[in-house]
Amino acid sequence: MMRFDLSNLPGPRSGGIQDAGPARLGPAIGPHVPESPGGPGGSTFADTLRDALGEVASLQTEAQDTIGAFLRGEPVETHRVMAAAEEAGIALEMLIEIRNKITEAYRAVMQMQT
Repeated sequence: MMRFDLSNLPGPRSGGIQDAGPARLGPAIGPHVPESPGGPGGSTFADTLRDALGEVASLQTEAQDTIGAFLRGEPVETHRVMAAAEEAGIALEMLIEIRNKITEAYRAVMQMQT
């Protein structure tokens, strides 16, 4: 199994992927470990998931805006259009995989109960 060093990726506390700039492609959902779930200063799983959904939605919107500007003939660099589209696609793929893992875990828990 391959392991990746995610320590240098931007996370929700650093402002998200927008801080990385268009030159850096990476997952929209950075590493996030709450200090105390549900406690003061911590966040719940639902909050983390909601933030991730918001980031993916904003990346999709940003990609659509960039592509739209390019198609209207506005001065947009081609590599920026491609990077925005790829970044949004990767974020969506990651979100789908997270959904699949959550569904798989739910089914495993339900199987244990029967």
